[in-house]
Amino acid sequence: MTKVAVSSDEFVLFSDEEIQALDERTFEKEVRRKIATYVTCLVRNKEVRLAPEERTRQLWLSRLIDRYGYPASRLAVEYPITFGRDSSKRADIVVFDADRPTVPYIIVEVKQPKLRDGKEQLRSYAHATGAPLAMWSNGILTEVWHRKNPNYFVSIHHLPRADQTIEDIVNQPWTIQTLIDKELEREREGAKARSLRDLIVDMENEVLANAGVDVFEEVFKLVFTKLYDEMSHHRERYPQLRFRNSNTAAQLKVAIQNLFDDAKKQWPGVFLNDERIRLSPDHLQVCVASLEEWKLFNSNLDVIDDAFEYLVNKSSKGEKGQYFTPRWVIDMCVKMLDPKEHETVIDPACGSSGFTVHTMFHVWRKIIANMGLEESYLLTMESKPPRCEDYVCEKMFAIDFDEKSVRVSRCLNLIAGDGESNVLHLNTLDWTKWDETVRQDDWSDTYGDGWRRLRRQRAGGRQADYRQFKFDILMANPPFAGDIKQSDMLSSYDLAHKKTGKLERAVGRDLLFIERNLDFLKPGGRMAIVLPQGRFNNATDRRVREFIMERCRILAVVGLHPNTFKPHTGTKTSVLFVQKWNDDPEAGMLCPMVDDYNIFFATQQIESVNNRGEKVYACRDDGSLLRDVHGHFVVAHDLFNHEGLTRNGIAEAFWEFAAGEGLSFFRPAPSTLTA
Repeated sequence: MTKVAVSSDEFVLFSDEEIQALDERTFEKEVRRKIATYVTCLVRNKEVRLAPEERTRQLWLSRLIDRYGYPASRLAVEYPITFGRDSSKRADIVVFDADRPTVPYIIVEVKQPKLRDGKEQLRSYAHATGAPLAMWSNGILTEVWHRKNPNYFVSIHHLPRADQTIEDIVNQPWTIQTLIDKELEREREGAKARSLRDLIVDMENEVLANAGVDVFEEVFKLVFTKLYDEMSHHRERYPQLRFRNSNTAAQLKVAIQNLFDDAKKQWPGVFLNDERIRLSPDHLQVCVASLEEWKLFNSNLDVIDDAFEYLVNKSSKGEKGQYFTPRWVIDMCVKMLDPKEHETVIDPACGSSGFTVHTMFHVWRKIIANMGLEESYLLTMESKPPRCEDYVCEKMFAIDFDEKSVRVSRCLNLIAGDGESNVLHLNTLDWTKWDETVRQDDWSDTYGDGWRRLRRQRAGGRQADYRQFKFDILMANPPFAGDIKQSDMLSSYDLAHKKTGKLERAVGRDLLFIERNLDFLKPGGRMAIVLPQGRFNNATDRRVREFIMERCRILAVVGLHPNTFKPHTGTKTSVLFVQKWNDDPEAGMLCPMVDDYNIFFATQQIESVNNRGEKVYACRDDGSLLRDVHGHFVVAHDLFNHEGLTRNGIAEAFWEFAAGEGLSFFRPAPSTLTA
């Protein structure tokens, strides 16, 4: 008989030693004149054909015996499950109760390739047998559930060993290191690992859809609460994590509500003071069990980006042509405009606040390096130096008209910025009605501090209206679908008037944002804005291009890959970079008006998102997925060099162009400021 090696590519869940042990038990033999692979089963003690599902089963049998300590005598394979008179169903593996050797204790499913199908089958098997534990695995992913009652499966960290009880697993104190270990397990699963967004989708389908609550509100509360729990534990306010499913349903409801109340005090202005978690105790227990093993904090909060994008009501974003900007596009913009510590920044269509948060990280790294400190893996979770806090408090601003987006954005800014946030719920385009909005008591209670700081940025002083501001940098991805037709709003905009002076009947939202954004900038201020590709080459938009060139120097135009905003839209987009003309060094960065100058053009060639809207990850030469210094998978692109791990890209090419052109914002800043 010939030994046959089993590929480890399909079984990343198992160690090389476990794979090798299975390899040593496999062999080939001729059956009906064909060569087939067989193995001697550890439980049945007979030769069985090694089909793909059987490989997974044999690896788990070995692990249950060797690692978890369950004797083979307590294990059964193809155990019959009875539903009334039907005994045709078979459980892949059953572990029997130690004290009742005929009663199933753990049921394992390895033949269903999809988690949802496996979970449904396990649910029915557990209900039929009364087994308190169930596990699904395909060799790459694994999920373990505790059957709390006939209606709910609660996810737990891992199976108990033979010498442990279920309570031993559920009641183990967890720390951030516990979450890191779980994160490392998912990283070994590679691109096939479930994301937090996938988890929330499953949670919505199985629990929240029937809970009679607003899904966005309740999941947002739980994410908000868990972020606070992680930060407070990391800063040693508490010795262990408290966002745990370790009590009865009623006790858990009280504990999580108290934790939520503490989070609201730490990060005010996201939820009302009297807001409560509205999930029932049983529904809450399932949700906490699902979320508890995810570490939401990392170096740039990208773990929760996709989850928040999913949570924000799609009708309030997608119908207006506004989609969250991919973080690799944001990072390219930040690198190309290179914000400094002394410069003010605003995003007037902030969505989930990607531009401001990533600008914050960019400047913080400069501050931390300038202070001679070492940047931590958990940058967002740690206490910040006063300079970092002051920067967020005085220099960072964001506005959005969608209330849910504003709350998500405020949440991220408050958390990353250590309790400071200048994110405001306003209609950026309808600035003439801002006074009506800010007089509302509820609005003022939430946004008053940020509003007072924003007013200080007006270009004309205290008596000025809200049209002209004096920001150094603006970055935005404004809505680019739908027209504005309200004449009272259009009347304030030059681009809303024809050459004859008559008012247009309707004007594209993104066109108004171009003019409005330039009003936010001081002379010499610079802007990056995502626009539909048609604005750059349609004959009908020539007037818009002339409007921009009269007021600004066009620095660069970067064409993004057509898949960038999939699955939401296939609209081709580009990023326009400009600097307002300025001959007065007292007014802002110099950008003297010239008739003829060079413009940087580039197009993204490497897709970061495939046709299905899934992220494409960069690979090493050996084909394995590339991770950055923090262990995060690196999205494929050619926009910039990712921490020295990838080749130089468009941003680096622009830096060379900017140096050659002598652009003012690439000159050394004054010695008293951070360069």
